Amino acid sequence: MKIDLSFTLNGSPINTSVAVDRRLVDLLRDELDLTGTKIGCEEGECGACTVLVDGQAVNSCLFPAPEVDGKHVITIEGLGESDNRLSELQQAFVDQGGIQCGFCSPGMILSARALLNENPNPSQDEIREALGGNLCRCTGYVQIVDSIQTAAARENSDD
Repeated sequence: MKIDLSFTLNGSPINTSVAVDRRLVDLLRDELDLTGTKIGCEEGECGACTVLVDGQAVNSCLFPAPEVDGKHVITIEGLGESDNRLSELQQAFVDQGGIQCGFCSPGMILSARALLNENPNPSQDEIREALGGNLCRCTGYVQIVDSIQTAAARENSDD
């Protein structure tokens, strides 16, 4: 059985039909061709599939696609600037070496975005807590924390 959905994806309206048991990660990757959202453990443990739904970080591998009806969804593809430049947060990950193999990066960056939206000047402990559901196989946690602190400083200096 399929249901109709209307939601905003990366600032653009989306109208589609999905099976009632469809996962958000599958809708994004398979039907909307947004492959920046990664599929890792498929159990909500690794955070590779993290996206923002109404500003909150969610594991899209566990999130039912029908639940986005009427909501705003942001994927890694939606964080950049309108002129195809990286966002401050994405650029900070590049500058500080927070991107190593890159597999975890979309989820890490979106979890960081959710944190910075709520707390524009987090401590290292607050960053580590916010990233608790995201795993990095390359052990780049020091660089990831540095990246988020750099982004916070840059964003705060823009105010």
